[in-house]
Amino acid sequence: MTAKQVLVVCAVLCGYCFPARAHRTATEPPHDPIVRLAELEIDPAQLDNYKAALKEEIATSVRVEPGVLKLYAVSVKDHPNQIRMFEMYKDQASYQAHLKTSHFKQYKAKTQKMVRALTLIETEPILLGSQSR
Repeated sequence: MTAKQVLVVCAVLCGYCFPARAHRTATEPPHDPIVRLAELEIDPAQLDNYKAALKEEIATSVRVEPGVLKLYAVSVKDHPNQIRMFEMYKDQASYQAHLKTSHFKQYKAKTQKMVRALTLIETEPILLGSQSR
């Protein structure tokens, strides 16, 4: 196989393995996903109310916002009032649109006095893998 043929095969394989990037034009800006982590401490007396509001907000966001790719919430073992969230959005525009939705604003207003501490962590995705089931 010639060097030119090897390059053609590599180009075809890259297009097959990475279709989202392969169809991008030179003038089109990249649409890398936005991944954020959040660490929350919830008032223990308000934990059940907080969880109910969070479940409603996540369910609505995932159902109605195409740019919301993943929203996961977990609690720290043996510390149920310490919540950790993993959020993934299609791109920056999707994240900004999420912040402006009525359901997100309602969640923030409803839970404002339940949240004792909130730390948002900006990230740089390295590798995002998942398995379809």
